[in-house]
Parts: sequence; C-alpha cells; structure tokens
Amino acid sequence: MSDATTYEPRFRTLYREQIVPKLQEEFNYTNPMQIPKLDKVVLNMGVGEAVADSKKIQSALRDMEAIAGQKPVATKARKSIAGFKLREGMSIGCKVTLRRDRMFEFLDRLVTIALPRVKDFRGLNGKSFDGNGNYAMGIKEHIVFPEINYDQVDQIWGMDIIVCTTAQTNEEAKALLKHLGFPFRN
Repeated sequence: MSDATTYEPRFRTLYREQIVPKLQEEFNYTNPMQIPKLDKVVLNMGVGEAVADSKKIQSALRDMEAIAGQKPVATKARKSIAGFKLREGMSIGCKVTLRRDRMFEFLDRLVTIALPRVKDFRGLNGKSFDGNGNYAMGIKEHIVFPEINYDQVDQIWGMDIIVCTTAQTNEEAKALLKHLGFPFRN
C-alpha cells in the first residue's frame, strides 16, 4: 500500500462536496441514492467529407482523441445512399464515450475553457433535455478546445456533446448541470 495521494478531478470534488448537499436540500431527497449524478458524456463528430476523401476521417479521429483524451471509434454508414455517393460500411464520423475521471476532466475543460471561447456565445439552450435527464448540445467549431492546435487543423468540424445523468426529470438534470457551471441562457 502506497502513501501517494490519489488525484481527483476538480469537478468530481465540487460535485461531492458542494453540489450533492445543494441538490439534497433543493429537491428534499430522503435517500442519498436519489441524488442525480453524471453517468457519461458522449462526443460525436460527423465527417460527411470523408466520403470523397478518406484522409479526413483520420484527421477527425486524431482531433477527437486529443479533445477526449481517449481513442475514439469510427462510425460507419448503415446503408448505401447513391445520391451522396455513400456505400454501406464507409467511415463517416467518429464517437467516444467518456466516463468517471475523464468525463469530469472533459466537462471541466468544456465549461471553463471551450464554451467561453465560442464566438457570439449567449448561453446554452435550457430546453435541450430529452425528458429523462439527458442533455444534448452542439458546437460548430471543434477548435475551441485548448488541445487543438489551430495551425495543424486542416478542416473545422462541429461536434455533438451528450451529457447523460441519472436524474429522473429535466428539472433535476438542469439543476445538476447548472450547479456544475453550465451557462444556460434565461
């Protein structure tokens, strides 16, 4: 057994020490297991240009890995569409699922660094919840993340970010994300 202190992400500490008591007071939970928590974060990047140039998907995979800190998986077309020159099985995007420490680290970078860098940012849409406590948002430029070197980017892609929580309702999920620092507009 070592005496080395274990590292804990800033957002996990914030959640455990400050957000849990606030949510318990706000929603009058009797059981601590009722308190909503973050389950996972899914990042998805569609690369439609990969149909014409297969090098684009490699570039997207490299950028996604830099952003997530985890190796993404290429998403493949399920069926052929002649109008788009798309064949079944072609790589047309990439996705990655973040859990535990990587999820907290990503959300910390998203809220404190990436979102403030977005051009003409007026806050996140507070209505993008699915009814089961999950929140989805889109970013038009993946270059807002600090891990991406602007000079080495050959193309700018958008990406979808889905935050999955254990909350039962939209109100509980919104309260959790608001306490984490998500800048919702009024």
